[in-house]
Amino acid sequence: MKKILLTLVCIFTLILCGCAASKEDTQTKDDTKQESETETVENHLTYEEDGDAVTDAGVFGENVFVFSPDDAVEDVQKKADEIYKKQESNQFGDERYALLFLPGTYDSSLTVNVGYYTQVSGLGVMPTQTNIHKLWVNADWMYHNATCNFWRSAENFSIDDYCMWANSQAVSMRRVNSDDGIVLSDGEGWSSGGFIADSKFNGVVSSGSQQQYLFRNDDWNYYENGVWNMVFTGVNINKIPMGGWPYVPYTRVEKTPNVQEKPYLCYDGEHGYGVVVPKRRTDCQGISWNEGVTGTFYSLNQFYIATPKDTADTLNQALEDGKHLLLTPGIYSLDKPIEVNNPNTIIYGMGLATLEAADGNECMKLADVDGIKVCGLLFDAGEKESSTLLQVGTEKSHKDHSENPSCFSDVYFRVGGGKYAGKVKSCVVIHSNNVIGDNFWVWRADHSTNVGWDVNTAPNGIIINGDDITMYGLFVEHFQEYQTIWNGNGGKLYFYQSEMPYDAPDQKSYQSHDGTVNGYASFKVSDNVKDFEGYGLGIYCYNRDAEIEIHSAAEVPKVKGVKLHNICTVKLNGRGQIQHIVNDEGDATERGGNAMRIMEYENGIKQSN
Repeated sequence: MKKILLTLVCIFTLILCGCAASKEDTQTKDDTKQESETETVENHLTYEEDGDAVTDAGVFGENVFVFSPDDAVEDVQKKADEIYKKQESNQFGDERYALLFLPGTYDSSLTVNVGYYTQVSGLGVMPTQTNIHKLWVNADWMYHNATCNFWRSAENFSIDDYCMWANSQAVSMRRVNSDDGIVLSDGEGWSSGGFIADSKFNGVVSSGSQQQYLFRNDDWNYYENGVWNMVFTGVNINKIPMGGWPYVPYTRVEKTPNVQEKPYLCYDGEHGYGVVVPKRRTDCQGISWNEGVTGTFYSLNQFYIATPKDTADTLNQALEDGKHLLLTPGIYSLDKPIEVNNPNTIIYGMGLATLEAADGNECMKLADVDGIKVCGLLFDAGEKESSTLLQVGTEKSHKDHSENPSCFSDVYFRVGGGKYAGKVKSCVVIHSNNVIGDNFWVWRADHSTNVGWDVNTAPNGIIINGDDITMYGLFVEHFQEYQTIWNGNGGKLYFYQSEMPYDAPDQKSYQSHDGTVNGYASFKVSDNVKDFEGYGLGIYCYNRDAEIEIHSAAEVPKVKGVKLHNICTVKLNGRGQIQHIVNDEGDATERGGNAMRIMEYENGIKQSN
């Protein structure tokens, strides 16, 4: 098999406030854009391909719709609305979709509403090459309460109208270029997000009612609001409101230390469809594409393009043959794990492609090798208990992957709530070192069908054994023991959100340390860890079914080198309380809605202000 490597430097003109118009009859607002100041940017892309370019969008299957600026706007709007009508409230359905927009400027009347299990993506190298005008997500279906608006994404395009993006967990906005502002809730309705990365807004970013949020490497004119735990990493600190924890809910990390931006789909006139993997960045602030894109374009002719008809055997054979995997939208029932053994393999999920554990198996196992990229997937536990759904590396690994780490972007896990009374011991186990995680939601379902203390059973959400693991945006909720167990040294965590289980039936059923301590801490750093740092942790309780006392929200060793910055606890409602924030320190959550805070904790010493 012949592999062709091409290096190309693309130079083009970027219109600072949007995309250049593609039609003579573009409306006045777009004409004004063409008169705006321009600058030249360079894309430095290496092209990897093997054979003829893939130019036929039919390869993506019936649940992917590819639009062109030359399409009648009425047709584009009709299809977008048709998908949204199906998906607006389809919280636990099997339908999965991707709406892809070829580069160019779309009619200014277009509005794209995004429902459940829907991916909306532009196909340019730069987000400025595709303008879809208006993006919108409200919570009308739930009376403006957006706390259940999960599982959807928007990435790699421009908009030029105000945006409502009223979502919560398992949602990502990436590489969006907006000529206006954005609000992250639907009016005064509740919202519990969220994650925005590598995006730019030329207006105001208002978090509205959002309880917590992670903003990573974003840019805007102005930011406002915040409730309990708003974390900013790689954002210009001069564009974040003044004030410090505990008086305002803001955690500021001036530079993001080590991040791999999510791979994204792209269409190139010469090279066809492919996946761009941006170059990994270190000690960075702001968006990655401000001066062009540096990275690698992998032609789709290097991918096995999977459909839900595929089995674990066919997927594993493709991987063994040296292919990357592109999983088109749908449900993949697996009776054995997808085994990823080759370094630098890309596993790209479209439309929240979902991997179901059909026989008590893992859904995916990664060898302890360099540079694997996994993104855009939902892992679903089955009726028969699995040991885990995702295993990364092998136990007691000593391999150093710091020069080429494996990375996970927009990866979500679900136990129960859908058609299965899911059962798993822990959703994720990470053994490899140097792994980067970027937006995880690990969720034991608290509502819908197949839910109950003895129904969707799962002791732990995520177990991290590897050293030097970096996590941006870790959301872990409702597991029956520790939500998160961190065993590795050198860990870095930027934003943590966790709700403890709602449904513990009595205190005796929810006790740790061999029944000697009330409740389980959400966040557990093991006693042998000597070096760990966490920024912006929010841990909440709602003891719905019984009077439950929880001794502490976080349990960490009292040693110099294990540090927590800006941690809070909140009693959402219900009975009982969290008695302490970290170990034996911090005030109890006696009253609902009030945040208890610690600013710094290290070596058994807290600082509250």
